[in-house]
Amino acid sequence: MLFKLSIKNMKKSFKDYAIYFLTLVLGVAIFYMFNSLDSQEAMLQVSNSTRDIIKLMISMLGYVSVFVAVVLGLLIVYANNFLINRRKKEFGIYMTLGMGKRQISKIIILETIFVGIISLVVGLIIGIFASQFMSALVAKMFEADMSNFQFVFSKTACIKSCVYFAVMYIAVMFFNTMTVSRYKLINLLNATKKNEKVKIKNPIISVIVFIGASGLLGYAYWKVTGDVYSLNTADKLLPPILMGITGTILVFWSLSGFILKVVQSIKNIYLNGTNMFVLRQINSKINTTVISMSVICLMLFMTISILSSSLALRNTMQRDLLEMTPVDLNLYKTANLPENYMKYGKEVRPTKEQREDSRIPITETLKNNGLDINVLKDVVEIPIYATEEWTWGDSLGDKIQSPANNDTAEELIKISDYNKIAKLYGLEQYELKDDEYMIVCDFDNMVGIRNLALQYKNIMTINGKEYHAKYTECQEGYIKMSTSHTNTGIILLPDSANLKEEWKEQYLLVANYNARNDEEKEEIEKLFNVDPNGEPTIAEKLYEKGIEIDGMTKISLIESSVGLSTIIVFIAIYLGIIFLIASSAILALKQLTESSDNKQRYTILRKIGCDEKMINKALFRQIGIFFGLPLILAIIHSIFGIQFAMTVMEGLASSEDLLPSIVATVVIIGAIYGAYFIATYLGSKNIIKEEE
Repeated sequence: MLFKLSIKNMKKSFKDYAIYFLTLVLGVAIFYMFNSLDSQEAMLQVSNSTRDIIKLMISMLGYVSVFVAVVLGLLIVYANNFLINRRKKEFGIYMTLGMGKRQISKIIILETIFVGIISLVVGLIIGIFASQFMSALVAKMFEADMSNFQFVFSKTACIKSCVYFAVMYIAVMFFNTMTVSRYKLINLLNATKKNEKVKIKNPIISVIVFIGASGLLGYAYWKVTGDVYSLNTADKLLPPILMGITGTILVFWSLSGFILKVVQSIKNIYLNGTNMFVLRQINSKINTTVISMSVICLMLFMTISILSSSLALRNTMQRDLLEMTPVDLNLYKTANLPENYMKYGKEVRPTKEQREDSRIPITETLKNNGLDINVLKDVVEIPIYATEEWTWGDSLGDKIQSPANNDTAEELIKISDYNKIAKLYGLEQYELKDDEYMIVCDFDNMVGIRNLALQYKNIMTINGKEYHAKYTECQEGYIKMSTSHTNTGIILLPDSANLKEEWKEQYLLVANYNARNDEEKEEIEKLFNVDPNGEPTIAEKLYEKGIEIDGMTKISLIESSVGLSTIIVFIAIYLGIIFLIASSAILALKQLTESSDNKQRYTILRKIGCDEKMINKALFRQIGIFFGLPLILAIIHSIFGIQFAMTVMEGLASSEDLLPSIVATVVIIGAIYGAYFIATYLGSKNIIKEEE
């Protein structure tokens, strides 16, 4: 009998379960999608290093999934609480007819199991198909070959999803049993006649608190934007965060009274149509959901900020990567090693062979150690000079604080040597007169500092000769490949400059692989980059002889950068969507509870002459305001939060990449938040139409 009753109850309460069902299905689908990457990774045609990065991402997503499971578990418990409270009168009738609390608990357990199984199956089906698109996304992000694409089912992800959600449902069933055991018959029968007690706040106090909260938030906004560089430690960053949280709570605490006071003063709006009713309903909701609205607002803020900032970071890193890796190979080694020097705080005594090798170019070193130099083409090698005659302190002077040690020597390069690399890189080439110098720099934080220094000190002296700055601003340029713009400044001198042989600090070799296709490039790459399954690289062979040649390859830079940015984006999307689902579901359940509790008020509206169109319009405005308030404040928070994130990531993320990221974030939020809004409106409309 209990089984049949549970089935009938499920069919009868299907409308009540809609939001609950939607939340479970989305949760299961997303959980499966992000945990099925282990199976998708196996079919991607990628290098060993990229495969290691993907495995690291999968491992990190596994830890994040534990946190996600906790969030979803709490959300399911919260949703179940709504469903239980919604049916108090029904349970009271069961008890009046002689049914015990144990039997009622069994009915609830059966219903929970049925809904859980259906949600799990539907969620897994959606997740399995959606994960195929995830495969394409992973392949695109890692620039992998998808020629062997096939439909993939992840047994591991399926088992993990089932186990995690089984644990959640056991907790939910235990919670439901405890809840029912505390119910009293009189309270159950009168449940529909009881509403939450609403304490009307003094409008004047609400206005004062609202103004104070706005001022507190304004100061927090200024700290994270106007005074951002002072927030360089966790203890200094904590106060603005606490001010933001406190300000948010106070805004929602005072908002109902503040809005009521403002709108009541505008009679033609307050007394128009059902505005008075809508305003009173909103006032009641906000009064009883201050903490909930504050938490939802902060979760939405985190969603917007995390998604926008991470997507902008990846877009910038991808663009910079293409720009900053114009050739296949950079190698460099220290020139003119002394008999002893300090390295990492320890004294180093190079051997005679090491010192002799440091005085010859890299190409000679490679030839002397068995490398066929014909595997390279477009080879350019230049010396980089440095001398204590011109340091960072000399360049910046006394008026500007140096970000480096003032005694650190500046890097000096002859103009013709720079132009050789610039031509190969596709950068602008320059000319200098015999008494001129210039600075190339592309690291944003340093460009402003160097430009300021050039404004008041533009003469430098090298080996007794004075040189005047050709430009009073840095010119954009670099000599070493990187994943982003990191050149803090190189001084270019005319070829006539008398740079001593002993001033040579480094040799830099720039080249392309002499290959016709990607397969041949991969083979040459093994000579210079680590291949765990292959022969030792040329650098490893030289290291065994005590000769150190460092460097980087285009392939390794792309793989490492793409891997880092992709890990950030995947975790950001995962957490962002979960926070969004949680926020939307809580708002939806709150509104459905209100609609259920306030059914009689809508009946009164009908009795005083309001037609269904007016009532539905009032309900739509009410839900729109309820959903809109935390989102609006979250957007305001995000404007300043994203500015702070972009400042912190300066040099890594560009503001010009922010707009596409914001558009993508709006689409994601619009799809999920909008779906919950529509489902809530339709559910509430059905609830208030029900007969008493």
